[in-house]
Amino acid sequence: MPLELIGQHAAARGPAGSADATHTLVTRADLRNVAIIAHVDHGKTTLVDGLLKQSKIFRENQQVGELIMDSNELERERGITILAKNTAITYQGVKINIIDTPGHADFGGEVERVLNMADGCLLLVDAAEGPMPQTRFVLQKAFALGLRPIVVINKIDRRDARPAEVLSETQDLFLELATRDEQLDFPVLYAIAREGIARLRPDDTNMDLAPLFETILDFVPPPVADPEGSLQMLVTALDYDDYKGKYAIGRITRGRVWPGMPVARIDRHGDLTRQRVTLVFTYLGLGRLEVPEAAAGDIVALTGIADANISDTIADGEAPEALPGIAIDEPTLKMTFGVNTGPFAGREGKFSTSRQLRGRLYRELETNVSLRVEDGSSADEFVVSGRGELHLAVLIETMRREGYELQVSRPEVITRTDQGHVVEPVEKLIIDTREAYIGPISENLAGRKARLTNMIHDGHGNVRLEYEIPTRGLIGFRNAFLTLTQGNGAANSLLLGYEPWCGPIGTARMGALIASETGVAVTYGLNNAQERGQTFIEPQTQVYEGMIVGLHQRPADLMVNVCKEKKQTNIRSSTSDIAVRLTPAVKLSLEQSLDFINADELVEVTPSTIRLRKRLLTQNERARARDI
Repeated sequence: MPLELIGQHAAARGPAGSADATHTLVTRADLRNVAIIAHVDHGKTTLVDGLLKQSKIFRENQQVGELIMDSNELERERGITILAKNTAITYQGVKINIIDTPGHADFGGEVERVLNMADGCLLLVDAAEGPMPQTRFVLQKAFALGLRPIVVINKIDRRDARPAEVLSETQDLFLELATRDEQLDFPVLYAIAREGIARLRPDDTNMDLAPLFETILDFVPPPVADPEGSLQMLVTALDYDDYKGKYAIGRITRGRVWPGMPVARIDRHGDLTRQRVTLVFTYLGLGRLEVPEAAAGDIVALTGIADANISDTIADGEAPEALPGIAIDEPTLKMTFGVNTGPFAGREGKFSTSRQLRGRLYRELETNVSLRVEDGSSADEFVVSGRGELHLAVLIETMRREGYELQVSRPEVITRTDQGHVVEPVEKLIIDTREAYIGPISENLAGRKARLTNMIHDGHGNVRLEYEIPTRGLIGFRNAFLTLTQGNGAANSLLLGYEPWCGPIGTARMGALIASETGVAVTYGLNNAQERGQTFIEPQTQVYEGMIVGLHQRPADLMVNVCKEKKQTNIRSSTSDIAVRLTPAVKLSLEQSLDFINADELVEVTPSTIRLRKRLLTQNERARARDI
C-alpha cells in the first residue's frame, strides 16, 4: 500500500489523536474519499452511474441498468435516494471511495451521519432550478466538516438551462455560508449526468467524465492520518446479511485493523465492551472486497461486532479512546404508532402485537439516526418522531411490507419552550410553478400562516415563490398543492429554525363519509354515497362501522350505509337491466392518507390494505366524546 510521508511528527487527525503524538502522519496519495451531495432530483445517483460505468468496474457485457445505487425497492418506486450508500472505483491507480447521499430534506440525517467519512464533496446543482433549500442544507454541513467542494452544474442540456445565472447564484450561496476564505476557491464543471458527460466549460466537446475524474484527483485532498497509532473508527452505517451477520461501516481515523484483531466498542454513553473483528472489507464497485488489512483513511466494513450501533467507536483493545459522536438535528414531527384495534385486526398482518411493534421500532433506531421513539400513554402506543411526513411514511411503508399491522395518527409538530414561551419549527418553502396558479396558492397558504418573502418571474410565465411557514402549515399542503396547480409545479422546504407559536391553523377539509354498518360494500350503497361526496372504496370491499369510506360535500361528517342493497320486487321494470355506473373511487396513497385524516381519525396500515377510520368507531361513542 503506497503511503506518501508528510515528513513531520504530529498528532493524528481527529479529536482523540493526542495519545499517538509521536507517530508520523502520512498522506494516502492512493486514496480519495468524496461524498456526492445535492437537492433531490438534481442527478446525484445518475452521476454515480456514469462514474461506475466509465471507471471500467463492470464487464463489457454486464447488464447493470440505471440508478444502480438505488437498490432499495422503495427507492426505485419513488425515484429518490433514501439511504446513503458506499461504493468505490479506481482511476489512474487511485481508489476513489464515493458516498451517495439522499437529496430530500426528510432524510437529512442520512447526510449528516456519512459526511464525516469524506474529505471532499461534489455539490450538484440543476442548471435550470439553481440552488434549492436542500442545496443550502448539505453545503452548510459540508463546510462545518471542512470538506473541499467541487461544484457540478448538471443537466446543461435542458431547454430552460441557465448555467451562467446558476453559477452566479451558487457563488452567492458560497459567500453567504463560507466560514473560511479557502472555501470560496472551488472548481466548477458542467455536466449531463444522464449521458455520462462532464466538461470544464459548457461549450467543450468531450463526451466523457474524464474532466471530473481529473478534478477529483486534483482538488479533493487525500486522507492524512496516522496508520501506526492505536485504532480508532467511528461507526457511521450498519448493514446485515444472513451469512456474515452485522457489518459496522465507517472510516478508519487512526491505526490499522485486521481479521482477528481484539478491539473495544465504546457506545455513545461511554460504556465499553470487548470484541474481536472477524472479517475486514473495503468497497469496490457494487460489492465488498475482503482484505487482510486496512489502514487509516480507508472506508471499511467490519464483521464480528454484533452489538455495534451508529455513533459507536471501534478502538484498539489495548488503548481504547472514543471519538465524538455524530451530531444530528432534532426531529420536527411526531406521530403515534399503535396496535391495530379495528374489527379486522390480525387478519392480514404477520406481526400485530405490541411486543412485536415495540421491538421493530426500537430496532429501527440502530440505523435511522434522526428517528426518536418513546413509549406512549398506554402499553399499545409509541410516539415516533422524525424529520418530516415522508421520513415517517417511508418507515411505515417499510414496516408494512415486512408484514407489520398497525394504526397511526395524524402527524403533529414538536414544540419547544424557550424562556417561558412556546416556540415551533418554521420552514422555508420554495414553490416553482406557473403564474396562473399564484392566486390559488396564495389563498391556501394564507390560511396556513405562511409569509411571502420573495417572488421571482422568469419572463416566460414561470414564477418562483418563497415563503416562511410553520411546519404545522405544511401538513397536508403537498397534496393540496398538486390539486391547485394541476400537477404543474414543485414545492420544497427546509427547516429554518424556531419562532413563537403563531396561533391555531384551521383545516380546509370537508367532513368524512363514515360507514354505518359492518359488511361488504355494494354498488347500490356506493351509488347513494356518491350523491353526497367522493368515495374511497370499490364494490366488494369489506367495511366496518366507523370506517371512513369517502369525503362529504359539506363540513360535517355523515354516516352512510354502503352495504345497502336494492330491494327486490316482483314488478318488472323496463330499466332493470341498466347497470348503475359509479364514479371511479379515489385511491389515497399512504402519504395522502396521513395528510387527509384529522385529529380524531386514524390510518390503519396492513400488508395488503390502507384504511381510514374514526378513532371512536360508533356514533354513540363520538357523541359522548363531544358532550364531555
